[in-house]
Formats: sequence, C-alpha cells, structure tokens
Amino acid sequence: MAQPNYWFAPTEYHARVARVQAELRAKGLDALIAFQPESVTYLTGFFTRAYSSFQFAIIPANGAPTMFCRDVEEYYLDSTCVYPDRALWNDSQDTTAVAADIIRARLGATARVGAELGSWTVSVARYEKLTSLLPGIVWTNEQSLVERMRLIKTPAEIAYQRRAGTASEAGMQAAIDSAKAGATERDMAAAICDAMIRAGSDLAGPGVMASGERAYHLHGYYTDRVLEHGDIIQIETTPNVRHYHARFMRPIRVGHASDEDFRIVEQLTAIQDAALASIKPGVAATVPDHIYRDGVLSAGLRDTYTNKTMYSVGFMLLPVSGENLEASPVADWSFAVGMTLHTYVLAKGFGMSETIAITPGGYERLTNFPRKLFVS
Repeated sequence: MAQPNYWFAPTEYHARVARVQAELRAKGLDALIAFQPESVTYLTGFFTRAYSSFQFAIIPANGAPTMFCRDVEEYYLDSTCVYPDRALWNDSQDTTAVAADIIRARLGATARVGAELGSWTVSVARYEKLTSLLPGIVWTNEQSLVERMRLIKTPAEIAYQRRAGTASEAGMQAAIDSAKAGATERDMAAAICDAMIRAGSDLAGPGVMASGERAYHLHGYYTDRVLEHGDIIQIETTPNVRHYHARFMRPIRVGHASDEDFRIVEQLTAIQDAALASIKPGVAATVPDHIYRDGVLSAGLRDTYTNKTMYSVGFMLLPVSGENLEASPVADWSFAVGMTLHTYVLAKGFGMSETIAITPGGYERLTNFPRKLFVS
C-alpha cells in the first residue's frame, strides 16, 4: 500500500465535505455525485493524471464519501484520498452499469441525488443510461454547489498559487531571454517550459504565445515561425503547482521598440493600476471592469472592448482553463476575501496581466514581475 501524500491536511478535506453536506441537508438531498474532476480532488484529495477515465465521488448527506474509479488507480487512491471507502471497475466491465450498482448500493433505489450534470465527463449517453438503470433515483443538477465553494481559497491553497506565481516569473524571464531574431517560437517555448518546470511547475505550459500578426489575436500557441526583428510577442506564462494556477502577461518586442510602443504600454499599465487600486472586499466587480473599459476606449487604444477583464483561477485541470466567475459590464458579484483572479488588459498586440488574491485590505499580487515593455 502506498504511503499517504496528501496535498492538504485531512481536516481541510473534512471541512469541505462538511460544508457540502450541510447544503445537501438544507436542500433535502440524500447525496451529491461529484463528476467534475476538480470537485473529486477538492473534496476527497484523490488525484490521478488519468482523471479523464470515468470516476466520481459520492458525498452522502451524512457519513463518509465513496470513491468510484478504475482499478489501476488504486495506488493513487491510497496515496492521495483521505477517505477509505472505494468501488473499482476494470476494463472488461460495463463501466456505467457498475456505477449504477454502486450508487444503488450506497444510496438505495429511491434517493434524491444532486449531481454535477454539467461536467465534461458526463455525456448525454452516459447520463441516459444511468437514469434508465436507476429509475427510482430523482436527479437534480447541482453543478454549481462545489464550484461556488472553490471560489474562496484557504491560505494553504493560495500558498500553492504563490509558488505557481514564482514559476510563472521564471518562465517570463526565459521568454525575454530567448526572444531573439532568428530563433523560433518553438525555441522560446522550450526555454519557457524548462524554466517553469525547474522552478516548481507541475505542467510545462507555456500558455498564450504568438508573434507577428498572430500577436494581435488572443490565444495563440507556439509554431515553427522564425522570430523577426521588430516582432511583438504576446506571451502569458501559465504554470501551476498541485494544479493551482497563477499566470500573467507581459509585452515583448524583438530587438527594437518605438516611442509609441512604450507610450501604449505605459497607458495600459496606468489603466490597470487604476483598476487594481479600486479592488477590495465588498466592491462590485463592475467597478474595476468599468475602469478598464473606459480607460482603454477613451485613450483610443481600441474601438471596442468586448472581452472580460478578469476571471477566477485556482485548482483547475485540463481542459478547464478558468473558474466560473468573470468580470464584465453585467457581472453581478462583489469581491470577497480569498478570491484569486487573473486580470488583464489588451490593446494593439500588447498585453499586461496579473494574478491577484483578495485580502481584507484590498489585494495581493501573486505574480511579481516588472511591469513594463521588454525589448529582447
């Protein structure tokens, strides 16, 4: 049996489960079936890189959770999961049928069950088969129950994000050092990934990265393109520690930048500084969002500003790249202590962003790197 290697103290997982159970009882539900991989790990500790295979956690309204997963993951159950009850399937079985048997065995044939029905791991076909095999179960969608809880991080969670921020800074320095005319985007990506892994990142990245005309369009990825003198490079380093994320963007010019370039980046930095200065617990998300939009549009840096200006980041597993909380003109939420967000401003190919944590007095930057235009 593997020795336990929990990411957090067992008491932290027990507190999370207790909060879920209190909500289940308040809603008159007998259990939550957590299908979302982040929810499974958040509530039980169980983590395997093979989380895309069918797995879930049964969280009863009273009592200890049960893990359901593939039998070859038992080592990781032993080393990461704080709860001993488990049900395993193997590759020769009908996985959904085994799942139905376990749900019936743990909850009975007529339970009222909340489930994360919006999870990418639950296909329509799988859900329809589960409901047909469990005709007495009443299902309700509780996709947001754990998602809401995860928006407020504990100090231990934010500590992982600070470490990710340090890895992100190492990656950005590698990006600046390797952004040379004649090198390829792939060369840059290799240097960034190497630096972030050595600095503690569990995944390589590199994140958003593009040069030339693609630098003017968000969400580029590295190619074999050869860097040219004068290129803009749009770069966002996106490492994580224990899959807790921190990320940031900085603008880079290859070899030369004009006075106009420096002026634009100085304007973007000032706009972001003003937006950040407005953030503290209780302030509506629309307040800094308006400062971003009004600042960029009134300065004539963009004709329209349709994208969000910040979004929650924390414990995230691919393909998920952000948590379900965003700032836009129609946002209806306010900042609270323990939130961690990536906040960014983009114009004319240049991007500036930070990951921040909301504190009692305002915010803390989890990414700490010089805020300026870099010329390699």
